[in-house]
Amino acid sequence: MSLKFYNTLTKEKEEFVPIHEGEVRMYNCGPTVYNYPHIGNYRAYIFADTLKRVFLYNGYKVKHIMNITDIDDKTIRDSQQAGKSLKEFTEFYTEEFYKDEKMLNILSPDKFTKATDYIDEMVEIIKKLLTNGIAYKSPDGSVYFDIKKFKNYGKLSNLVLGEQKENASGRIKKDEYEKDNPQDFALWKAWDKEDGDVFWETSLGKGRPGWHIECSAMSIKNLGEQLDIHTGGVDNIFPHHENEIAQSESATGKQFVKYWMHNEWMLVDQKKMSKSLNNSYILKDVIDRNINPISFRFWLLMANYRTRVNFVWEALEGAETALKRLYKLYIELGDEMGKIAKKYQQKFKEYVSDDLDTPRALSLLWDLVKDENVSNADKKATILDFDKVLGLGFDKIKMAEKVEIPEDIKKLGDERESARKNKDWKKSDELRDKIFSLGYKIEDKDGGYEIGKI
Repeated sequence: MSLKFYNTLTKEKEEFVPIHEGEVRMYNCGPTVYNYPHIGNYRAYIFADTLKRVFLYNGYKVKHIMNITDIDDKTIRDSQQAGKSLKEFTEFYTEEFYKDEKMLNILSPDKFTKATDYIDEMVEIIKKLLTNGIAYKSPDGSVYFDIKKFKNYGKLSNLVLGEQKENASGRIKKDEYEKDNPQDFALWKAWDKEDGDVFWETSLGKGRPGWHIECSAMSIKNLGEQLDIHTGGVDNIFPHHENEIAQSESATGKQFVKYWMHNEWMLVDQKKMSKSLNNSYILKDVIDRNINPISFRFWLLMANYRTRVNFVWEALEGAETALKRLYKLYIELGDEMGKIAKKYQQKFKEYVSDDLDTPRALSLLWDLVKDENVSNADKKATILDFDKVLGLGFDKIKMAEKVEIPEDIKKLGDERESARKNKDWKKSDELRDKIFSLGYKIEDKDGGYEIGKI
């Protein structure tokens, strides 16, 4: 069965044809580790994970790279404010991100690539661009990409290039700038006092990389000069992905990415979710409400990845209720494992292969559960088959039911219950977080609590 996806580059839904038969080279933009990612960020990672699972489900070998941006304006600024070294500061948030990914049942990539490990590769690409006359040095030693020299600039975002600002003339070195405001962007930033002790001594001079060059260097080094798939949120289309295309294709002379795929915004009360607007939630906020993080994944799968979604707690709580019902129905199917119902499998594959139509796939899952013509054993096998793509953790349900809770975890649960009764909410929260860090979750019930494996 052919796969069809919407390609942001062509603005059409296209049949997927890999560069190398049977293999997919996939890169998705990961987090900038200066804080906890908000749940809006996780829409991009769950979308990319679903896409990867569809490839695997259809028999492709997937080589998958995801970057960790551990050097940029924000990481430098916030590490200085925290009084910590860049490495210590970013490693903390990197580890927290890994924990969140696991809780959301996101498959790990073949490699997480940290930008600070690829400075040499960035320098080599920048030197090529200087040699080719597409980049230039400013008086202070910074290096900029001349967007006028790249004839197809704007092809991803449909940006019409008119008058643009030249960063070098005004010393505008910011990684991010206003949408639809094209500027010659920084490839290498000469050191200044605001960078403190964050710099590298290279053949380009003392300084650090710009944000955009990082992804080009990491993807080309690990996946080659041409990629099948590059994903991210729609907010990455311009300027980040537009600039990636310009610098990569100018350095290699080849098409950088064949299929660009982007997920839409996740709003909160119809507004953009962002830390600056103080309306963002992190995964811990979901857990603090005793909601399974997988319920958030389930809620997102109820909408197509190219549809804007509006987050409200009532919607997530409704998804939690529905998912718990699915889990209960699955458990009630019994222990016997049958055969995959081919009729349902065919429909499921058809839906997820058509631009990741997860809403129809979930509707089919409900139809399967209710179908009296399919045996319980076959339902169970088919649900597990669907879950290879959905990632809702049906394969872990029985294991979680039978798991024995260690005595030290039970003791922490009792201590937390005492703290709650004494209205010591600070201690209660600390103990809950400790239990969670040890791989267990605690839910408050009428007259007590319940501990389970994450």
